[in-house]
Amino acid sequence: MVPAEVPDAEAEPDGLEDRLRRFVTIWSRAIFPATATSLTRPEFEQHLLPLARSLRDALHDRIFDATPAHGVGAALVGAHCTDPDALARSLGVVDAYLVLYCGEAADPAGELAADELRARCARLQATFAAGFAQALRERTLAEQEAIARSALAARGAAEDALHATEARFRAVFEGAAIGIGIADLDGRVLEVNDTLTRMFGGLEHHVRSRNVSEWVHPDDAPQVWRMYKELIRGERDNFRTEKPFFRNDGTVLWTNLTVSLLRDVDGVPQYQLALLEDTTERRLLTLRLRYEATHDALTGLPNRTLFFERLEKALAPARETPKDAAKDGARDEANSGTKEVGPASASAPRPAARFGLCYLDLDGFKAINDSLGHSAGDRMLVEVADRLQSCATAPGEMVARLGGDEFVALTTGPDTQREVGELAARILGALATPISLDGREFTVRGSIGIVEGKAGESTAAEVLRSADITMYRAKSAGGNRFEHADAEADARAITRHGLTTSLPTALERGEFFIEYQPLVHLADGTVHGAEALVRWSHPTHGVLGPDRFIPLAEHTGLIVPLGRWVLEQSVLQARAWQEELAAGTFAGPVRINVNLSPAQLHHPGLVADTVEVLERIGLPPGSLCLEVTESALIGADEDLLKPLRQLAEMGVDIALDDFGTGYSNLANLRRLPVSVLKLDRSFTQGMQQHPADPVDLKIVEGIVSLAHGLELGVTVEGVETGAQAEHLRRLGCDTAQGWYYARPGPPEMLHTLSMADAV
Repeated sequence: MVPAEVPDAEAEPDGLEDRLRRFVTIWSRAIFPATATSLTRPEFEQHLLPLARSLRDALHDRIFDATPAHGVGAALVGAHCTDPDALARSLGVVDAYLVLYCGEAADPAGELAADELRARCARLQATFAAGFAQALRERTLAEQEAIARSALAARGAAEDALHATEARFRAVFEGAAIGIGIADLDGRVLEVNDTLTRMFGGLEHHVRSRNVSEWVHPDDAPQVWRMYKELIRGERDNFRTEKPFFRNDGTVLWTNLTVSLLRDVDGVPQYQLALLEDTTERRLLTLRLRYEATHDALTGLPNRTLFFERLEKALAPARETPKDAAKDGARDEANSGTKEVGPASASAPRPAARFGLCYLDLDGFKAINDSLGHSAGDRMLVEVADRLQSCATAPGEMVARLGGDEFVALTTGPDTQREVGELAARILGALATPISLDGREFTVRGSIGIVEGKAGESTAAEVLRSADITMYRAKSAGGNRFEHADAEADARAITRHGLTTSLPTALERGEFFIEYQPLVHLADGTVHGAEALVRWSHPTHGVLGPDRFIPLAEHTGLIVPLGRWVLEQSVLQARAWQEELAAGTFAGPVRINVNLSPAQLHHPGLVADTVEVLERIGLPPGSLCLEVTESALIGADEDLLKPLRQLAEMGVDIALDDFGTGYSNLANLRRLPVSVLKLDRSFTQGMQQHPADPVDLKIVEGIVSLAHGLELGVTVEGVETGAQAEHLRRLGCDTAQGWYYARPGPPEMLHTLSMADAV
C-alpha cells in the first residue's frame, strides 16, 4: 500500500541520514495508527530508525543478502505492530520510498543499476513479510500456549478451592456446636449433623426418618408454622423463632431455631436448612431465676412483684373480641342444635369479673422479734404463711407476702362479695391456733383490710392503697378483725397523708397564720387577754383548724418548730399591743395565752426557747400564759414538771386547759405549777337552757371554790349565750371566752373590742 502523500524528493535535504529519517517519518505515519503500543509518536519513530537503517544497508550490500529484512519484520511484531494492515502499509512504504530515499543517494558511484535496486527492494519486501508472518505465528502460538496453561492452572485451582470448600463445609457441618439439618421442600430430613442427633437423643435414624411437619409442639408460637409455609412457598428467605421439640423419650428440647431457604442458581427453592441452638438449660435457669425473683425467699409465697402481676391481670376489664363472640355463638348453636332468630338467639350475658383482696398485718409482731429474736420471728412468719396457704386453695385464690409481717390474699370470680369475707374469716380462724416457738406458745392476731369490686374500675396501686388504709382502720379498732373498705374513710386517710407530707414545707412557705380570741373579765366585761389559735391556709383545702393538723404535726415532730413559731408571733403581737397601750391607742389586752402540746413539754429546749423569745422581743414574762391540757399532766413526774416550774418561777402563768376531762386526782393540783384552771365547755352546756341544770351549777360552784381556795384563777371556755355568762359570773368565775363575746379573728378585731370596752 502506497500512502496518498508523495513527498517531493527535491525538497528533501541531500544528507543520507536526513533522507533516512524522512523515510522513517513516512513509515511511522503509515503504521502508527494500526499499532497497539504505549510509545508516543516520536518514540515510535526512534524505534523504527535502526530498522530502516538495516533495510538501507541490506539494499546496498555488495553481496546482497535479504536476511536482515526478516529480522525487521520480526522486530515490527515485537513492537506490537501485529495488525495485518500494519504489514500491508509497511510493505507499501518500503516499495514506494526505500529506493527513492535510500537508493541512488546511498550509491553515488552508481555501481548498482536502478533495475537491480528495484529487484533487491522486492526481495527485501518478501523477506520482510516472511519475517513478520513467522514472528506473528510464533507470538500467536506462545499466547495460545500461555492461555492454555492459565486455563489449566485455573481449573486446577478451582478444583482445589472446591475441595477445600467442601472440606470446610463438612468440618463446619460435623463439628458445629449447634444442630444442623437439611431437608427437601416436602419436609423430608436428608442430612443431620452429630450435634443435632445428640440433641434429639443420640439415635440418628429417629431423626432422619422424621418429617419436619411431625415436630409440632403445643407450646409453638402461633406464627411458627405460618412462617414455615411462607418459606416453603419461597415467599421468605428465612425466619427465626424459639421452638420446643419432643425428644424420643418424651422430654422437651427448647431451641432457638433458624430456618433458611436454599435456592439454585436460577433462584428456584431447592432445600431448607435448619440451625438449632439448644437453650433448654438456659430456659430452666431463666425459669429458676424468674421463680426466685417472684417468690419470697423465706416463706416460698409469691412476692410483691408476682402479686402485682396477678392483681393487674385480675383488675383488667374483660374484653371480648368479635372472633371470641363468633366462637361463642357457634358453640351455643352446636350445643342447642337449633338456631333461633331474634333476641332469643343472643347468648346470656357473662357475669362481670370481680375481685376481692384481703390485706393482712400481724398485730404485735415487733414484740416477737424484740423478745425472741429475728430467727424466731422468721419461724413464726413461715408458720403463718403455711396457714394462709391452707386458707386460699380454691381456683382463683392466691396468697402473697408483701414484706415484713404483711400478707395479701386475692380471690377472683363472679361471687367475690361473699367469698372475700369468708376468706378473711378463714384467715383469722387459722391464726387463732397458738404457735409454739422455743417451748412457748404465742397466739397470733391480725388486722385485715378488705377491698372488693368490679374489674376495670381501679388500678392495682389504688386497690392496694385502699386495702392498706382499711387494714390500719381495723388495727385502730382493736385488731384481730377485718374491715371493709369505705370510700369516705379512704378519702379522709388520703387527705391526712397529703397534709402530713405537705406540713414540712408549709411553715417555710408561710401558710400558717394566727387568730386571736379574747378572754373577758366576767365581773366587768372588759378584755383581759387573748388566746392565740394557729390556722393553716392550705392551698388546696382552704383554712384548716388546729384539730386537723396539730395531731399530724405531733406525729411528724414538726410541732416543735411550729410551736416555737406560734410563740414568737404571739409574743410579737402582745408586745405590739403593749406599745399601743403606752401610746394611748389601745385599751388592752396585754396578756397572751399560747397552747403547748405534750410533745413540746418533752422537748429539752422549751425553757431556753421561751426565755430567748421573751428577752429578744421584750415582753415581760407575766404577760405570757402557757396552756397545757390536763391529760398531758396525768401521772407527770418531776422531770416533766421541772420545765413548767422553771417557767412559773420566772413569772410565766401556767394554765391547766380542758380541766375536768382528764379524770385527774384533785389532790394533784397542789403539786402542779399552775395558776389558772380552764374549765372544759362540757361543764357549762347545761347552763344554756332555762332553768339551768342544777347539777352543772353545783359542779362548777365546787370547782371554783376549790380553785380559789388554792389561789388559782378560773377561766371558762365555750360561752355562747348571755345566760351562761351570767350564771358563771354569779358562780365566781374570773374570765371566759367563747362565741358570745367574739369568734377568733385577726388582732385588729381585738383592738376594736378593747376600744369599745374603754368607751
